[in-house]
Amino acid sequence: MTTNPTPFTIRLAEPAEYAAVGELTAEAYANDGFIPANSDYGDTLRAAADRAERAELWVATDGTDLLGTVTYCVPGSFYGEIGQPHEGEFRMLGVSAKARGLGVGTALTKHCITRSRELGFTHLVLSSADYMKPAHRIYERLGFTRVPSRDWSPRPGVHLYAYSLAL
Repeated sequence: MTTNPTPFTIRLAEPAEYAAVGELTAEAYANDGFIPANSDYGDTLRAAADRAERAELWVATDGTDLLGTVTYCVPGSFYGEIGQPHEGEFRMLGVSAKARGLGVGTALTKHCITRSRELGFTHLVLSSADYMKPAHRIYERLGFTRVPSRDWSPRPGVHLYAYSLAL
């Protein structure tokens, strides 16, 4: 468990919260226009119970409300996309509208960095859609670098940038 200077805590999501975590994630992406038209990605974002079972589902909470969430993937995780055996990976980071600007996204990203170090990985990687500019600024501020050779596209019209942080 990680405690932050701002008044929230990061911990694993509890089963009773899975539905709310899924809705928070989908709403965060939808509010920013990040769910492509005619896509089932909203359903994937809502599948928090599955992410908790097949990866690590972390939440930021102020003790009353869920403020944000991230899915952390160890190598071999069903939800991993570009991670290699020596790399941690995270995805589906979402922050509720009411918690924007409080440092929740940065704190969740830092938690993934800490988690990767705890597990002995040499790098932490992620994929981010080319249009997710605010997230890119967070990652770059924390020392992540673009790795264009690992960019990829899960389907036509969706271009994902790869980022990596040496630990």
